[in-house]
Formats: sequence, structure tokens, C-alpha cells
Amino acid sequence: MNNRQLILAHFWLAFGLFAVALVLGAWQMVIRSPLLSWIPDPEWYFRSVTAHGTVMAYVFPTLVAMGFGYAISQAALNQALIGVRWAWLGLALVAIGAVTATIPVALGRASVLYTFYPPLIGDAFYYIGVVLVVVGSWFWVALLSVNLGIWKRQHPDEPVPFAMFANVAGAYLWAWTSVGAALELLFQIIPAAIGLTSTIDAALSRVLFSWTLHAIVYFWLIPTYIAYYTIFPRAIGGRLYSDTMGRIAFILFLIVAMPIGIHHVFQDPQVGAGFKFIHSMFTALVTLPTLLTIFTICASAEIAGRLRGGRGPFGWIAALPWRNPIMLAVALSFVMLGFGGAGGIINMSYQLNSSIHNTQWITGHFHLIFGGAIVIMYFAIAYDLWPHLTGRALASERLMRLQLWLWFIGMIVTTFPWHYVGILGMPRRMAYYDYSNPALAPEALSVILSAFGGLILLAAGWLFVFILFRGHRGRVTAVGEYRFSTALHPPVALPAALNGFALWLALMIGLTVTNYGFPIAALLTRTGVAVPAVYVGSQP
Repeated sequence: MNNRQLILAHFWLAFGLFAVALVLGAWQMVIRSPLLSWIPDPEWYFRSVTAHGTVMAYVFPTLVAMGFGYAISQAALNQALIGVRWAWLGLALVAIGAVTATIPVALGRASVLYTFYPPLIGDAFYYIGVVLVVVGSWFWVALLSVNLGIWKRQHPDEPVPFAMFANVAGAYLWAWTSVGAALELLFQIIPAAIGLTSTIDAALSRVLFSWTLHAIVYFWLIPTYIAYYTIFPRAIGGRLYSDTMGRIAFILFLIVAMPIGIHHVFQDPQVGAGFKFIHSMFTALVTLPTLLTIFTICASAEIAGRLRGGRGPFGWIAALPWRNPIMLAVALSFVMLGFGGAGGIINMSYQLNSSIHNTQWITGHFHLIFGGAIVIMYFAIAYDLWPHLTGRALASERLMRLQLWLWFIGMIVTTFPWHYVGILGMPRRMAYYDYSNPALAPEALSVILSAFGGLILLAAGWLFVFILFRGHRGRVTAVGEYRFSTALHPPVALPAALNGFALWLALMIGLTVTNYGFPIAALLTRTGVAVPAVYVGSQP
């Protein structure tokens, strides 16, 4: 694989920051539990939450998507990456942005959490750092589009390889969903942070951020789904059940996952009930690409099981290579995706959402989806790619299986108690809980369990980094060409709608304008609604 150093640089920066953010997350959970006495200054807690969330939401998944995306571009298109210098520049901007954002957080000048929380305003350099991360990622979007365009001109009558089709779909989704947060930062928050204004329309800011807030989850999810379709069937000795169904799933992510997000402001009065209903319905439609994926991947697993000699209605299940780390990762990912998706159905319902709004249920839900179903497949991607990037074998599948099981157990032990205490009404994003209070005392055991889960996750995450680090010193191996899964019926020709993005990008943009245009326009025309900015560190 060409440009291995470029891909490795993305992965090592991603996983290095991930390992540090895990420490912060585990510390937060222990501190908020009855296990230790509370620290004297809650500001330290919110610094930690801001740093943890910023790394995990913006930097870590972006770097994984970029590194994996460049690997896919080279392997799927079978051509050298065009624009390598621009790729390095994009990576540099992400790295500089991460450092620029982290410094004011560490100094206590930007404890605003990764959702920004206007009218709370932090140091301008925090927001500038986040913008640099996004701009760096846009280089990646442009390069994938350029490389695909050049390949299509050279292969005018061939179907775009499925892995690259999905790869570019994820890039376009990210490019458009990041616009909402970019508008909020550039026109609302940064002017207040640098002193050009002293007030902010917090309601408008929240709606603009909702443009990004939910669709970003599907940007995190895209590498996981690509691995489901293009790595898993090949790794277990099978075939992809349907290339066409996979393309439809990624197209659906573009047109139904993007124009949603207002369900995150169900409790805010500035958006009318009609648009809340529309966004709730579009959120329900996101189950379609997931259900298609579950069916397709399970069918692909059945093909592999029967090729391995499985017989009868269910004999193929026992015939699957359950000791294969990729097989194990996908199975555990599906379990967490099922539980997390069920929780998402609660969140999308206006009536049910009102009972768990701003509780620890929400924390449990998105950690189970992102930290659970998604991140465990980031591990699988790294395990699958590493020998091709280093030319050395990863030494122990047994150690990889242990790491995956620890991550799964840790995530379940962490998030299930969060769901439970959320139902009981425990608020999230609180620095301190007084468990001597009779109203909170019954929740203490659940919180202690989740803290132990966090420590298990910390051990699993650091074991993962150790496995990769040791892989650089493993025995030299001839790994051959990196390849993706072959479809059971590979497409010979495809209609333009399944081989390109013009129609779907138009729909994605059009539906976003339809779903957000009126609420944003209505908020822009209001007068006298701006509130004073509250600066981090200022005295009331």
C-alpha cells in the first residue's frame, strides 16, 4: 500500500489522543462516584469533560475516517493517492487545531464542553482550534472527491468500487453536516469570544449546532459500516451478500441522516411543534439503512458459514470462525448497536424524550453507540490494516480477542447503569452528587458499577494501543495486496444513481434546507432576543 506513513500518522495521532482521553473519562467517572471524596474545585472536572468530549467527538473519529479513507482510496481504486502533500497539510491542520483547542481548555479558559453551550463563551483559541480541525478534514473530503473523479474518467464504463463509493459518501456527509457548527462558530460564538459582540442569540446557536449534532454520529458510523461491508465478509471467508443493497444503505445515510437534529432541542421553545415532528419522523427513517445493513451482513455471514460446511437452518452459525477477531468485533458491535439503537428510538419520541431529557440516559445512549458499536470496529479496522501498513504481523489473536471482550464488557458495565439512573432522573453533566441525600442514595451502587466499567474500558483501550505498538516490532511478513470483500454477484454495470452522487447530494442539501430553512429564517428575523455572553472564568 502506497503512502503507508501518511495513513499510519493519522492512526497513531488518533489512537494516541484516544488513549489520553480515556484516562480523562475514567477519572471523571471515579470522581463523580461515591468511591472517592470530591475534588475541591469543580472547574477541574469541567476542563476534563471538555477535553475528553472534544477529542472523542471531533479529533479522534475524524482522524480515523481520514486515515482509513486514504487507505480505501488507494486499495479500492488501485491507484496512487493524488494530492499527498495536501493530505499531509490537512493532517497538520488537524494536529495544530487539536493543540490550539486543548491549551485553553487545560488553562481553564474554555470549559464549555464539546457542545459549546452558548451563551457560555470560552477562549477564542478553543473555537479556532476546532475550526482548524474541521478545515483540515475538508482537505480529505476534497482529495477523495478528486481521486474518485480521476478514476472515473479513466474507467468510464466501470462501476465505482463499493468501498470507495461508501468512503466518498461518508466524506460528503461530513462536509455538509459540519457546515452547521461552522456557521455557529463563525457568526455567533467566535465574534463574542474575540470581543466583537457582547451578546449572542443562544437559541439560533443551538439550532445551528443541531444541524451538526446528530448527523455527526453517522459520520462516526460510516467507517464502521464500511468495515461491516468490505472487511467482515472477506475476513471470515465469505462473500458480500449484495453490493446493491450496500450502496442503497449509504445513499440513505446521505438523504435521511443529514436533515435531522432538531429532536435534540425538543425541550427548547424556539422551534415549533411542526418541525419537531418532521425531524422526529426523519430520525425514525434512519433505521432503514441500519436494518438493510443488519440483513445484508447477517446474510453475508450465512454465506461464509455455509462455505465453511455449515448445514441446516442454523448450522452455519456454529461453522463461523468465532475465534477470528474480526468476527468477534462485528458480533459484539451488533449487540451494542441493537441496545443503543433501541435507546435512540426513545430519544426520537417527543413524549418519551421528555422523561429522559438531559439525564444520564443520554450519556449512556451515545457512549453505547459511539464508544461501543463504533469504536470496537475502529479496533477491528486497525487490526485488519496494521500488517499491511507495517509489513509485520500482529503477534497474538488471543490478545486481540481479550482486548475486544474487555472493551465490550467495560462498555456494558459502564452504560447500562447510566441508562438506569437516567430513568430515575439523575441529571448529566453535573460535577458533583451528594449520595448522602436520601433521594440519591439508591443510585450510588449503579454509579459505582459504571465507574468500574470505565476502568475496564481504560485497560482495554491501553491494551489496544500496546498491541499496535508491539505490532511494529513483530516478525516481518509477506501480507500481499490489501483487498476488500467480493460481492456474491459483482456488478458489471450500474445505473448512474448507484454509481455517483449528484442526485443524492441534491436531495441531501434540499432536504436540509427544507428541514432547517424556516426555523433558521424565523430565528434570524427575531429582534431583542440576544442575551449577554457569559465568559468562562468571569465572576458573576
